[in-house]
Amino acid sequence: MTLRLDIDPGAATAPYEQLRTQISELARSGTLPVGYKLPTVRGLAEQLGLAANTVAKAYRALETDGVIETRGRQGTFVAAAGDAAARKAAAAAAEYATHARRLGLDRAAALAAVEEALRAAYS
Repeated sequence: MTLRLDIDPGAATAPYEQLRTQISELARSGTLPVGYKLPTVRGLAEQLGLAANTVAKAYRALETDGVIETRGRQGTFVAAAGDAAARKAAAAAAEYATHARRLGLDRAAALAAVEEALRAAYS
């Protein structure tokens, strides 16, 4: 399997974010299976015509999100992203619920705030 990524240098979205988004979507859809070995930072940077720091920044963000994992000298691999994403989303939701309650928001107001944030994030 060949990793096919397209970076648009003229896009409003930063190249590292384009890279992060594409790899994340490919992993979550199963197009990149769990255990798939990603190219090295330098290799992918050369392939895409990007600075190595740009690819490294995307890889760090993906690792933080639980989408990929680095195994030392063995390389960087697609992790079980769905499980990690679900756990992180549940933890963030629980933290938000606790914070909203401390602020004195009722359930309807807390849900309205979430809906508005999701609307903004997905538009």
